[in-house]
Amino acid sequence: MVVSAAAALTVSACGKFLDTALDTHPSTQTVQTARSSIWDFARAFYSPMIYGFSVVDDNIFAAASDEAEQTAASSEVIYFNKGMVNSSVNPLWKYYNNCYEGIRAANFFLDYVSDGKGIAMLEMGRNIITDAVNYQRDVASLNWYIAEAHAARAYYYSELIKMYGGVPIVEKTQEAGNGAKIGRSTYEECVEYIVNEIDTYKDQLSPSWKDYATYEGRLTKGAALAIKARTLLYAASPLHNPTGEWEKWDRAARAAAELLTDPDLSYELDADFVASYFRGGNSLTSKESIFVIRRGTSNAMEQKNYPIATSGGKSGVCPTHSLVEAYEYIGKPNPSAPYANRDPRLEAWVVTNGSTWNGRVIAQAPGETDDMARTNASKTGYYLKKFLTDELNLTQDQKAQHNWVAYRYAEVLLNYAEALNEAYGPNSVPPGFPMSALEALKKIRDRASTGLPQVTAGTVDSFREAVKHERRVELAFEDHRYWDLLRWKDAMTVLNTPVKGVKITKAGNTYIYTPVDVATRKFSSYNYYLPFSRSEIENSGGTLVQNPGY
Repeated sequence: MVVSAAAALTVSACGKFLDTALDTHPSTQTVQTARSSIWDFARAFYSPMIYGFSVVDDNIFAAASDEAEQTAASSEVIYFNKGMVNSSVNPLWKYYNNCYEGIRAANFFLDYVSDGKGIAMLEMGRNIITDAVNYQRDVASLNWYIAEAHAARAYYYSELIKMYGGVPIVEKTQEAGNGAKIGRSTYEECVEYIVNEIDTYKDQLSPSWKDYATYEGRLTKGAALAIKARTLLYAASPLHNPTGEWEKWDRAARAAAELLTDPDLSYELDADFVASYFRGGNSLTSKESIFVIRRGTSNAMEQKNYPIATSGGKSGVCPTHSLVEAYEYIGKPNPSAPYANRDPRLEAWVVTNGSTWNGRVIAQAPGETDDMARTNASKTGYYLKKFLTDELNLTQDQKAQHNWVAYRYAEVLLNYAEALNEAYGPNSVPPGFPMSALEALKKIRDRASTGLPQVTAGTVDSFREAVKHERRVELAFEDHRYWDLLRWKDAMTVLNTPVKGVKITKAGNTYIYTPVDVATRKFSSYNYYLPFSRSEIENSGGTLVQNPGY
């Protein structure tokens, strides 16, 4: 690999609470000696973190999976839908560069404050006796930032190996254009590196920032443990564990249990989750949130995903019928009202025909306001609601908060349930574990609605399907589905199946919903990993080996 990240001074703003903007006007000598440069360089490694609302087509990644279909005639997600991703065209390649920029920024910071240099700068130009309170606060923050830099490296590598498998591990600062070349480590070596970074520094991370409001947005002990739990779950899954080694599943279960039982942490499921969790800034104060990537207010998500018949809307990412059908009935189905009496998460997160949204009723039959024959109207008969603020006036450029929840408590419970089931079955509670896999799953479902059918799966195989179902409905649109299908080795089946929607017609006052195929999909066996770019391969001088098939 040729390390060609931008210089550490060229970082962008990260939004509310965590300003990663860096003043580049002072001279190099001034920057190198200014006490504030410690915090500037510390905040810099947060800037490249993946903001899930702009992954592809400046939108969420859901349309790359069976969760959604993009309405735009021209879009980058089509390269995934048609199996056209290659070493020259990969819409996610920017995140390879972003992740290594984040790693480089973390390395730079760690080098900058190493060997007592950080403490020396904190003492520079101050009386540490008369200014003892501020000095001790700064020392504590420096030590936290050092641990956070290691956790950040773990985060970036976890994202890289999710996409590419084994990647080069870079632990030292390397300047742009210096020609340094580092070969790929194996996937397993990367996993161990991530786990070691977290296990070594987890107890030096703050459990929370509730007593330090200006530090909100920084990594915590809980965030680090969540990164480790997800990484080990992926490592235990069939894509990376084809022989089903029990030890990998046990390790993944224990990693999730560690977060669930840590006495320093106090996460819990948000009781108002379905109704309000993803609206505005609510996730920032919820006890369910483990790590949230923050940005300033905007209306890009509304512009790209409001129905085309709503002023300023472009339809964008539209949920599929197969996803809608996954939300179970509570009580008896009503054929004339197929979206009634369902799991309340459906109504909260998907706009269906007959929904009241943006101050009007969505009507998609021929001749109606949202007629599906309209240019750029939904092809599936559904629109996205999750993450969006209702009735935002786009013509007046009204804006709202959109904070990307990278890790939350419910996902950890689902990670725990999946791994524990594979290692011990659905009903066992081995010593050191807080609950059975079934109990963890039940917490998620009961939070959604106590009226949902009870999960009675009594075998590893049947419970595995129950967990897969629950991840699909609970984590919908949160950038889990595509990667879940890959790690489960289900992508060859699911992502080669046509995307379904509904054709909506009307007879009198009664709507008729007819399932139809709206798009084909193609996924090849080599697509389980993304390709490194051709230029990266060529510039590596043979040290970076391309993934098979590309």
